[in-house]
This record gives sequence, C-alpha cells and structure tokens, in this order.
Amino acid sequence: MRNRLATLLLLSLGAGSAVIAAEPLSPESMWALERLSPPAIAPDGRHAVAAVTRYDIKEDKGISDLWLFATDGTGARILTTDSSNESNPVFSPDGRWLAFVAQRGEDKAPQLYVLPMAGGEARRITSVPTGVVAPKWYGDSRRLAFVSRVWPDLEFPAMAERLKERSESKMTARVWEGAPLMYWDQWIDERQAHLYRVSVDGDTPQALTTRSGLELPRSLADATSYDIDPVDGQIAFVADSDPADNLVDLDVFLLDEASGQARNLSAGNEGSDNVPQWSPDGRLLAFARQTIRGFYGDTRRLVVYDRKGKTQLVMPHPHWDRSADGLVWWPDSRGLYGAIDDASTVRVWELPLRGKPRPLTGPGNVGALAISGGRDPVLVGLRESFVEPPTLVRIDRRKGSTTRLDSLNVERLATFALGHYESVKYAGANDAPIQMWINYPPGFDAGKRWPVILLLHGGPHNGVTDAWSWRWNAQLFAAKGYVVAWHNFHGSSGFGQEFADAINPRQDALPYEDTLKAAQWLAAQPWTDGERMVAAGGSYGGYLASILLGRAHPFKALVAHAAVYNGYTQIGSDFGFAKSRFPEFWEEGSVLAQTSPHLGAANFRTPTLVIHGQLDYRVPVNHGIELYQTLKKLGVPSKLIYYPNENHWVLKPQNSIFWYREVLEWIGRYAKPGAE
Repeated sequence: MRNRLATLLLLSLGAGSAVIAAEPLSPESMWALERLSPPAIAPDGRHAVAAVTRYDIKEDKGISDLWLFATDGTGARILTTDSSNESNPVFSPDGRWLAFVAQRGEDKAPQLYVLPMAGGEARRITSVPTGVVAPKWYGDSRRLAFVSRVWPDLEFPAMAERLKERSESKMTARVWEGAPLMYWDQWIDERQAHLYRVSVDGDTPQALTTRSGLELPRSLADATSYDIDPVDGQIAFVADSDPADNLVDLDVFLLDEASGQARNLSAGNEGSDNVPQWSPDGRLLAFARQTIRGFYGDTRRLVVYDRKGKTQLVMPHPHWDRSADGLVWWPDSRGLYGAIDDASTVRVWELPLRGKPRPLTGPGNVGALAISGGRDPVLVGLRESFVEPPTLVRIDRRKGSTTRLDSLNVERLATFALGHYESVKYAGANDAPIQMWINYPPGFDAGKRWPVILLLHGGPHNGVTDAWSWRWNAQLFAAKGYVVAWHNFHGSSGFGQEFADAINPRQDALPYEDTLKAAQWLAAQPWTDGERMVAAGGSYGGYLASILLGRAHPFKALVAHAAVYNGYTQIGSDFGFAKSRFPEFWEEGSVLAQTSPHLGAANFRTPTLVIHGQLDYRVPVNHGIELYQTLKKLGVPSKLIYYPNENHWVLKPQNSIFWYREVLEWIGRYAKPGAE
C-alpha cells in the first residue's frame, strides 16, 4: 500500500524524464488540478469520452469540456470548447453520434445536444423549459430518452409560461401536502421526474411515463433510474411504489409504451430495488436489491430478471458479502463487472452469472467502469489513490492491470512533494480488527515525534477507500507536517453486512470506542507526539466529533463540520419525513437520549471549530448554530465558520481554499505542525 506516485509518473512521462518533487501540496495547487468525470466508451472500443473540468480560482467557477481519448493510449484531443459546461456524454450504438447535456447561448435550462463523430458542430435537439438530464440511446441510434422534472398535466409551452410567471411573481409562497420537501440543497416543488423520448433530428419530445401513475425518484432521478433494452427498446425504470408520504419503497417497473402502464418486477420487497441494467442481448435485466427498509447501508444484492422465463434470480453466490455496485454487463451477457467497495479499496470484480465472484484489480481504487462491445471488448475506468487524482485507464480484463490513457495533471503532480501511505489494522471495539489508513508527511522521519490528525469519516456507512479526496485531502493535511490517520470504524462499508449494521441503532457506541482505540494505537507509535493529537470530521464524522466533545478522549482540539449535533431536530433534514427503521423519539425504545451529542454538553471542554453551510438540508444549519452557541455559553474556546452559499459540502474554489486554511490554522493552535 506504499506510495505509487513515482511509478505512475515514470509510466506517464517516460523512463528518461527527470522528476523533481519539491512543492508541498496546497489548497491552491490542488484546485489547479484538472478533474475527470466518469467516461463513456465508443461501441468499437477505440475511443472514450469524458468531461474534464478546470477551475478558475479568481472567477470562482469551473468549466467542463468533453475530451476524446484513444483507448490504445496514442493520444487525446478536446471535443468541445464552448464556454458552457458539457456533461453526460453517451455514444450512439452505431458510434456515429455523441449525445451530451449543455446549457449554451440562449438556453434557459440544460438541453440535449448531439455531435457527429465524423466531424462537424454539435446540434441542439431539445428546447425543454424544465431542462434535460441523463440521456440514453435506443438501439436504433435514431432516438434518445432523457429525464426532466415536469408538471405532468401540462405541455411544454404551458410549463415555460408557468416557470416565467413564478420567476416574475412577487408572491413567493410554495405549498406542500406531500413529501419530500427538499433534497440535499434544493427545495422540491410539485413537479415530477418523468422520461421523454426525442428523435436525433430534434422533433417534439414524447412523454413516456406520465400515464403510468408513477414517477421516477423525485429526490434524485438520474441515469441509474432507468435503462433501455438495446434490442427492442423496452424501458425499465425505478419508482416509489408505496403511496404513503412517510414510507419509501423503490421498485423496478417495466413500461408498456402502448398503454402507458407499468408492471412491478420487484413487488413484495420492502427495501430499495434500484439501478436497472439490460443485458446486451436484451434478455436479462439486472438490478440491485436491498431488503431492509430504512437502512441505506444494507448490502446491495444483484438480482437478475430473465425476460424469457419471467423469473428473478438472486446471484448464485449468496455468501458473497459485498455490495454489487458500479455494474456493467459483459458483451456476451454471461456476467458483469462491478466496481466493488472491498475492505477499504474499490476493486473491479468479475461477477459471472454462473460461478464465483473474483477480484480483478489489486491495490488502488478503480471504478466508473465503461465497456465496449465486440469479441474483444475494451474496459475502461477511473483509477485513483491518496496520491493520484482520478485518472482514465484501460483495464486488462485478464490480468487486472491498468494502463493510463490521459496525461492530465502529470506535470503538476511531478512538482509536488507527496508523502507515502499505508494500511494498518488495530484491535477496536470488542477486539474486532479495524482497518486504518496512515498518510505520512513528505520527508517523514520515524525517529522524530509528529503531531497526528485523526479524520472521522461521514456516513456512517461510507467507508474510507484508497481514493483522492477534494474535500478532505489527507495528503494536503500531511503536507503541513501532520501524520494523518483515517479509520474504518464499525459501520463502515466494504467490510460486510454484519460490520455495517453493528452500530444500529446505537450509532455512537462502537465508533466512539473504535476512535479511542485508534488514538491509543497512534499514541503507542514511537513517532507520535501524544500531546499533539486532534480529531476532525464532517457529517457523521462531525457527529462523532460532537460525541467525543461530551465524553472522555485524548484530543487537544476538534473540528465538527456539518455535524449532526441534536438528534431531536435532525427530523428537519431532507429525509426526516421518512419513517425510521427504529423507534422515533416519541416512541418507547428510542435511543436518542443515549446517542444525541447535545445531551453531553455538561462535559464540553475541548476547543472546537464548528463549520456549517446555509444550504445544507441533509444536516440543517441549526445544528452548527446550536453547537457553537452551546460552546460559547459554556465558555469553551470555539470558532464558527458559516457559508451562506454552500451545502453539506464546500464546493466553490475560494470557499474551499478558505476552509483548508481555517481548519489548518485551528488545528495548528493546539497541535503545532512539524516534527520535534
């Protein structure tokens, strides 16, 4: 698990290139790096297309263009240079066209464009007032489907008029009788997410799902919410089948276009059925199934529907204890590849329909898979690690090795002094083995004593994998002279169902103990200065920081970003309407009196930096204000950073740079950086 940067740079620059690494990674230099989005691949496998985003820090914005990459590694070129952002590229089945989404010129909302791959300019084929997302081709290469959030009882001209009236009206009230109210950082109005079809020639889009009485998930309808059979155009889509406002039961439906009605393929399962994907031969439909309602960390099991036999089969390896994610079908329809969260690393796995799953790739994350057709299909994806931003690679389907296809960021990365990193294990709660990543500072000397930052990940069912993070970059913290640890406490994904569910409903107990034992392990290392240890986390990690604040711990300071501080007021979150898996706070058996951090306020002593965004509807801003004002009332050294224009994450360049500076300044007050 050691630093692979030198090897990667030699592969990219050539063995004879001189690489001089001297500059520490900084927030500014990190934001100067280009960012790759998940790729699409041409049917013949010769090229891949991905959006590349560059940020202008001064202007505080990013511009995304589409790039074409040869999959034999011979080069790349830019496809689009418009000042708008392009996204969601998809090749037509015959390879003649590339469809994408952009908001150009006079477009008032994102629209669907097609670009001829033989040469020429992109052409807009929709003028939908409510905008377009998630395009997909039909098998005939003459039609596309897309998603738009619409008023299903109105035609597009009437929708445009309603949007205009709302934007100009002095009356701004909105009314709800159902749920959800909001999602992430947006309020959700009465519009519904529906599928439409349009010709590549640009005719009037035809509504597909409005007559079904169903709608795609209102909170987030995207490319994973539907799929089109490449043989005859049969549509499978995801919708909530439970009419109750306080329950969500996502199921997979088959649409009968003639009648407009839909048939439920997954009725009877209370958990979520999601991400439908047709096999290349059109016979099989795969989707991911969770069986526990209200538990987003439940293992996602692969289910296959046989269209000919009209039967469902859970994959014949029920003891495989990993979630089936990031799936793409083999061209022969006999199995799938998956990008699987596997014990702190996202690996490519082979998932044959008959036979046992097999890991294909080794160390380092590899995901965002795309595969071509043909007898010798080409598999591409994004590779990343703690020291490598997402990089486009070709994946050897037999050996699992990866070959870099882009040269983005190579020269910039060659100027950075990055530290090495490794994976360790220690005995956590109940003596269970807990995996933890350690990122060391550049020039680390084990004979000296270093300060330590223990990062607390979010979720809680989102494990830390060997990946580059733009928001909590371990190497950036390490560059300032800290050893940075990041542990996968009980509840983390990638370690099996039992490990993930072990913390429910008491989400405080085992992760708290795992964190204390991580601190003990770190303090026992000869290179650790136990008087200079801090802990920092966001979302659930902010919750865990707030739990530490009210209980015994060894940390000299804490950082609580977007922290769930008051479990009782968390009902105001975007998912607060949904009935919980466990007793509510007014019901017998509720554990909130033991798990809500605010009830430990009498023990608050540790200096704490509190950070929150106004547009955070996942953990509403009142949590940060309550925590900060409690600390002030108690006289505990504290500081509040409030972002009026950020959500659960800090996403704007200048805000992010400020965030890193302030977090490091706060940590530095109580844990001086550098070796002693």
